[in-house]
Amino acid sequence: MIEDRDVNLRSGINAFESRHFALALKFLSPFADAGHAEAQYRMAIMHQNGLGIVANEGMAYRNMKAAAEQGLALAQHGLGFMYMEGECTEADAGKAVHWFAKAAEQGLVGSQATLARIYGEGLGVPVDLDEARKWYRKAGFDDLADSI
Repeated sequence: MIEDRDVNLRSGINAFESRHFALALKFLSPFADAGHAEAQYRMAIMHQNGLGIVANEGMAYRNMKAAAEQGLALAQHGLGFMYMEGECTEADAGKAVHWFAKAAEQGLVGSQATLARIYGEGLGVPVDLDEARKWYRKAGFDDLADSI
């Protein structure tokens, strides 16, 4: 039976990646309901953008947060953007930085670069050029770090 579960999860992820969202919904929904982070992350994106399902900001936020709290870097990055942009939840720069930092510490380059920009431009936080340089370097953007 475990093999069937693995096949269903992989089928759902493959359907999502292939943009067959109605099929992805069918396979991923039970996994998301059971607390599987990868499924929750993809369900969050589908709910947020109305992909294969009616858009539902509340479900998008709940799924993204649940996946982020389990340590999924992509979900932490996604939750950071939700807080930064005020999408699916109230804008909160402090929470955005918190979640971007969690993902950045796992090596997610997009989060590292986003943190660098946040600190370099003072987007909801005080300008901190040392932090900006640190995150640009971690992201592999030494030229940007050196230009600050």
